[in-house]
Amino acid sequence: MSRPLWLRPEGPFPEMKMEKFLESVRRLSKWANSLAGLSLTFIMGITVLDVILRLFRKPIVGTYELVGFAGAVVIGFAIPLTSWERAQIFVDFFVEKLPKVPRGAVHLLTRLMSIGLFGLLGWNLFRIASDYQRSGEVSPTLELPFYPVAYGLGVVCFLQCLVLICHMLKILGGKYE
Repeated sequence: MSRPLWLRPEGPFPEMKMEKFLESVRRLSKWANSLAGLSLTFIMGITVLDVILRLFRKPIVGTYELVGFAGAVVIGFAIPLTSWERAQIFVDFFVEKLPKVPRGAVHLLTRLMSIGLFGLLGWNLFRIASDYQRSGEVSPTLELPFYPVAYGLGVVCFLQCLVLICHMLKILGGKYE
């Protein structure tokens, strides 16, 4: 009887192709996280500037809208790298007590369900963005279109699916810490 894929020393996939794929997804995740960082810096800057200018009775018009758009970018674009680095909170108390094979199966199942969730979320965000674009939906004060942010969040949801696929490949290859 053959050993499960994730227990084979050589892993289930050719090493070079998998490493290139993993590195590409990691780079995309870092790029998205950099955009999240820039958005967070923008939020801090515009908030401080708006508070200072309010002292002189010259507030920045549309600050609330800009912070809302940038906040969506901060949260959404940070998810892939956070997941890649497994920096989120885990409640794996019971899973870690399992033997290696059942633990790997639980990890695979949860990643598969998460891919389904983020795939549906990304697809629906693309549908919403398309509706916003068609209808010309804009913010009330600055009249900024909503659809670019919705498309961007849809893209990072699909990037998150790739990160989860990478997790599955690592689990199957026996390289998941």
